[in-house]
Amino acid sequence: MDKDILVLPGAYDAIAARIIEQAGFKAIALGGYPATASILGKPDVSLLTLTEMVTYTKNIVEAVDIPVFTDADTGYGSVPNVIRTVREFERTGAAGLFIEDQLFPKRCGHMEGKQVIPEEDMIAKIKAAVDTREDPDFIIMARTDALAVLGIEEAIERGNRYRQAGADLIFVEAPRSQEDMLRINDEIEAPTMAIQIEEGKTPLLTVKEFEQIGYNVVVYPISTLYAASWAVKRLMEELMDHGTTRGSMDKMITFNDFNELVGLPQLREKELSYYHSETQSFDPQVQ
Repeated sequence: MDKDILVLPGAYDAIAARIIEQAGFKAIALGGYPATASILGKPDVSLLTLTEMVTYTKNIVEAVDIPVFTDADTGYGSVPNVIRTVREFERTGAAGLFIEDQLFPKRCGHMEGKQVIPEEDMIAKIKAAVDTREDPDFIIMARTDALAVLGIEEAIERGNRYRQAGADLIFVEAPRSQEDMLRINDEIEAPTMAIQIEEGKTPLLTVKEFEQIGYNVVVYPISTLYAASWAVKRLMEELMDHGTTRGSMDKMITFNDFNELVGLPQLREKELSYYHSETQSFDPQVQ
């Protein structure tokens, strides 16, 4: 893994993914929270099916040219489900997936009332995921929610056992202090990941601070979703109050700039290249 920490902004849809790519980030994360909100307008409480999340992932993978890491929740069931889950997600072209040890139906890791499955059940899932992947570079990240349920010692112990089972990356969900984060990185013998949820349980730190603590990856799973939701809310208030969006023009992307963002000029150029080649090769005298 690279020496410098990898920053993974979360994309709630394909447009957000293209913006992340154009901003210069090296990879993108997808999460069940923003996916459920974007597709269903519902909370992250295990409402999305495997096929819905696979389609969502595939569309975003096709929209960008940088690696996409996707959320496989609990693997959508037991070991046979995990096997299918890995096969389906690997076919999307994703660079890897995240799998967690919550009891189904799971919920966002920063919500209350979580439960975790027995450690041995999660280890079986990880081994199945690792054995199923066809590309050895396809990343399997193991997440444990044991910190909130069973305490930090159990979370660290699970992190190490998940690594021994073959997970490439370990994520202990929702540490509440830098002291806990330091323990996690000191005592888990594996590359580690952190996430930042605005007003979540984990303190908001800088990327450099996470790097100094010892993390290898930091994910911002819902920042783009929250920013977009806020902007749309303000726009609708403007329209309702004033009967026009004219006062919000300085807070919108323009028509032409949006066409650039979604790649319209390149698409038109490619389309026209086929017509030009036909014209050049066509001789009306030869019949």
